[in-house]
Amino acid sequence: RLQNRRQIPVKLDLSAAAHEAGSRLYPQVAARPFGMLLGFPGHHAFTHRPTYRKLKAALSREELAAKLAEPAVRAAILSEEDLPVDPNVLFDGMFALAQYSADRLYSLGNPPDYEPTAERTVSAIAAARGQDVLATMYDLMLEADAATMLMLPMFNYAEGNHDAIREMLTHPAGVLGLSDGGAHCSMICDASYPTFLLTHWARDRHRGDKLPLEYVVRKQSHDTAQLFGLTDRGVIETGKRADVNVIDLDALTLHAPRMAYDLPAGGHRLVQGASGYTATIVNGVITRRDGVDTGARPGRLVRGSR
Repeated sequence: RLQNRRQIPVKLDLSAAAHEAGSRLYPQVAARPFGMLLGFPGHHAFTHRPTYRKLKAALSREELAAKLAEPAVRAAILSEEDLPVDPNVLFDGMFALAQYSADRLYSLGNPPDYEPTAERTVSAIAAARGQDVLATMYDLMLEADAATMLMLPMFNYAEGNHDAIREMLTHPAGVLGLSDGGAHCSMICDASYPTFLLTHWARDRHRGDKLPLEYVVRKQSHDTAQLFGLTDRGVIETGKRADVNVIDLDALTLHAPRMAYDLPAGGHRLVQGASGYTATIVNGVITRRDGVDTGARPGRLVRGSR
């Protein structure tokens, strides 16, 4: 995985030269900064505050969101010290450290902007408001009924823009991947990469060069299918599978990430919806129409190359 800006020229050049020499080397590239989403629905800087712990244990999600907005509750949580970290709990206390990352923690907005400027960091917003950093962090997460998520990029955003990512995306053998839709359920939601590639890279990017729409579509369809031996798809051609997305590109919108509570035993996961997909067709059968599931299930498990 190509992630570190200082390593990119060396790794890109080495892998490109190896590819040119005939090596089957395909670097896997992320479409946007890789990191975590922090907010009241998941992990955040106040998880170890006594008042927050007490309220979370006693209230429903809706009741908790309303309570967090009360001035007295806000003041209490902001004034408290963290409870001790439990060494027996995996990652316990890790996200309380978010308070020390305010200069790298960004407000995404809605629709989310994954290439925010430095003015969108929590520390910059706090300075503009003349407010304490933790108070600003609290208030930002409190928006949208305490459902707003903040972005903490760990890789691919050292220089505060997507120039390094674009360099990787244009690698001659690069594979678009890392769309984490299953692991790290309450920390990451990158299953929206396909929509992001269309909206950001082919249409909306304004802080640098975009990518041609045809290039983005080919990388996600033909090139990926060919790499994994799925030669019966990836193009619109007689005799191939009719797997097609019909997209209203002007209306295509990637929504803000949100927490869903639909896993077994009350588990939760981050999801990110999109609108603007007119139809999704699998082997000639419409499975979704204007964002609504038709109930058709024409797909099947694919084993090996085709």
